[in-house]
Amino acid sequence: MLSVDNLHQAYGGSHILRGLSFEVETGKVTTLLGRNGVGKTTLLKSLMGLVKTKSGSITLNGQDITHAPPHLRVAAGIGYVPQGREIFPRLTVEENLLMGLATKPGKTPIPPRIFEMFPVLKQMLHRRGGDLSGGQQQQLAIGRALAMGPKLLILDEPTEGIQPSIIKDIERAIRMLAQTGEMAILLVEQYYDFAESLADQYLLMERGEFIMRGKGANMPQDGVKAALAV
Repeated sequence: MLSVDNLHQAYGGSHILRGLSFEVETGKVTTLLGRNGVGKTTLLKSLMGLVKTKSGSITLNGQDITHAPPHLRVAAGIGYVPQGREIFPRLTVEENLLMGLATKPGKTPIPPRIFEMFPVLKQMLHRRGGDLSGGQQQQLAIGRALAMGPKLLILDEPTEGIQPSIIKDIERAIRMLAQTGEMAILLVEQYYDFAESLADQYLLMERGEFIMRGKGANMPQDGVKAALAV
C-alpha cells in the first residue's frame, strides 16, 4: 500500500532523514520504534506532506504522492492520528467524527464500526471533545481518522498518556482493523510491549536511519527492547 524509497529530509543544515526505504502492506501492522528525537515524527510529516521531501519518493497504492499537498494525500486514502490527538475541543464528539468525513461527497453517515470498536463515543456523542478524558479523546481521534475509510492508517504514539484499560481497547481495535485486510497500518510507538503485541513487521530508527528491521515475531530474539534502552 505504501512504498517509500530513499527518502531524505533536512531542516536548514541538519540532515534529519537519511535514505529511508520501506513498505507498509495491506492487512499488516508495521511498527516504527525509536527514542525521542530520532526522526519518527519528521518521517510522518513527510508522509503527510506537512514538510517537503528533499529527495526520494513516496508511493501510495501505486500513485506517486511525493509532492502532493496534505489534503490530496488524505483524499487518496491516508488517515492520520497525530501525536497529542489534536481533536477539536469545542466541537461535540459527533461533530469531530463528521470532520473525518469532510472528503466524502454529500451527507455520509458515521460508519457504525467506529461505535462498535469504541462504544464510549456513541454514549458521549453530544458531549464536547474537550470534556472527554485523554483516553477517550484518543479513541475519538482514531475514530475520526477511520471515518473516511482510509487505505493507510498512521498512528503516532497512540498510547502516550493513556490509562492501561484504554490502551487495551486501542490494541484490540488496531488488531481488528488489520485482520479485516482492508487497510495498511503504520504504528509509531515508544511503548515496547504494545508495539511487539501488534507488529507484523518492525522498523527501529536511530539518528534518521533504520538500524534494525524484521518480522514482529522476531523482536524479542532480535534484541529490539535492549536496543531501545541504549
